[in-house]
Amino acid sequence: MVVKAMSRTAQRTRKTRETTIELSLNLDGTGHVEASTGVGFLDHMLDHLGRHSLTDLTVSAAGDVHVDDHHTTEDVAIVLGEALAEALGDKAGIRRYGSASVPMDESLAEVAVDLSGRAAVVFDARFCCDKIGTFDTQLIEEFLRRLASSAGMNLHIRVRYGGNDHHIAEAIFKAVAQALRQAKDIDPRAAGEIPSTKGTL
Repeated sequence: MVVKAMSRTAQRTRKTRETTIELSLNLDGTGHVEASTGVGFLDHMLDHLGRHSLTDLTVSAAGDVHVDDHHTTEDVAIVLGEALAEALGDKAGIRRYGSASVPMDESLAEVAVDLSGRAAVVFDARFCCDKIGTFDTQLIEEFLRRLASSAGMNLHIRVRYGGNDHHIAEAIFKAVAQALRQAKDIDPRAAGEIPSTKGTL
């Protein structure tokens, strides 16, 4: 008897006076990403996040970028986190934990993830400048905090060193993706059990 695996997918929409977000994801994809948020640097980071976590991700956003990139970046993170939580379901059989150390030229980022259902963020990274192109570097931390909050995950980020802000940002997002890839993957030895002594996450 062949048991068909449950589809770990989600589709989410969020509409406010500031943004309209449509997002879909497949946790068991190949890393195919289509991101069109109106914020070029955010699209670039979403591409890394999907590609390196082997998550198929489609994101379309229309926001008040004439003000700045804040609302679009924040709301995309919220919707992505909600979709991630939905697609994980009860988290039966997942590895739950993941960690990665990723270099990007002269920069090195270390990330640890726990898909615990509880939101907690430690962000230990410094940027040299206020902007990468036209993108505010402080929005990188904002995005990751909102993502962790809406997904219900522990997310610890530490940049050991780095001199180029673009490289630092890429190292962070690639490390988050690699850690998430481990944490969301199904462990065949777990026999579909929820990875918690409580019996629930």
